[in-house]
Amino acid sequence: MWNALFALLITASPAAIAAPSGIYSFRRAAAAGPYVWILGERNDLFVSADDGRTWQTRKLPPEASLQTIAFLDSRRGFVAGALGTLLATEDGGETWRRVALPVQENLTAIHFVGELGWLAGWSGTILHSPDGGRTWQPQQSNVQQGIESIYFTDARHGWAVGWVGTIIRTEDGGKTWEKPAMDRALWSLNTVHFIDTRRGWAAGFGGTIISSEDGGRTWREHQSPAHVWFKSIHFENASRGWMVADKQLLRTRDGGESWESAPSDGTLFLQQLLPVNGSLWAIGQFGILRQGPGEEGFTPIPTLPDPTQRSSRNTQSSSLLLPPSLTVNCRGLSWPLRRTPFQSDAPA
Repeated sequence: MWNALFALLITASPAAIAAPSGIYSFRRAAAAGPYVWILGERNDLFVSADDGRTWQTRKLPPEASLQTIAFLDSRRGFVAGALGTLLATEDGGETWRRVALPVQENLTAIHFVGELGWLAGWSGTILHSPDGGRTWQPQQSNVQQGIESIYFTDARHGWAVGWVGTIIRTEDGGKTWEKPAMDRALWSLNTVHFIDTRRGWAAGFGGTIISSEDGGRTWREHQSPAHVWFKSIHFENASRGWMVADKQLLRTRDGGESWESAPSDGTLFLQQLLPVNGSLWAIGQFGILRQGPGEEGFTPIPTLPDPTQRSSRNTQSSSLLLPPSLTVNCRGLSWPLRRTPFQSDAPA
């Protein structure tokens, strides 16, 4: 019981990690072809049109705290966050307009398959758009727990995961959602990814890793390499996959049966894996790593935007300096997390 309550508390805050004054952090990122958009903590938006070689800085409207981002193509995109906030752009992020939604819950995840979109958030909220995000209607998730991740492989087959082991699935585009039978309660889940309509994985708090081979009807637990909070999981095929958790960057070559540390640089509080035009990026709060086509390890992106240089539209800089300590804030509770000096995780 206490494990489940703790998992609920620590995943309940839309901004669980607060950096000390003077330290800037990234939140989420989206990509479409060579275009990349990074959402910053102060509603900054960093945009690259050339796979991250150069960047422009743009400012989002001063709306509620924004937590998630998605782009359909080089011009049309969305950012969403607290209190049912959804902003839309049709010019690559230069200008934004607010989209009216029939909910006021905090929104934590957004996903598109072509022109079909889904938004998810607290209290089991799921919204669906049939027209590229112009209009949104609620779907009945049949759960009350917060949803952290939603993923569709096509117009019909989708999955969502969230607090205290919440898992739901649909085979009709979200017209109906159902909960699979589980052998026991799980920690909160933060991420779900399927490579087709049958084979998928989910991961989350307490080192939880589960997989399904029947479209999410049943799930099997895997032995975890670490008792950590997994934030994102991505598979290239049925065998080869990646997973991140703070400074942990793990890979599997056997469909998740076993995991090993992947060569990488830095302690960046990794939180998202993002395919970008043939490469794979690992988005961290304090930096971003990239794995190029055919490469095994990840290396820092040397041209990240510097949010402290606000006077220029085009900025280039090295990876951001890491803070010596962080503070976790969660519904009135706070405690410090000490950080180790910058070091490589690659084997000697």
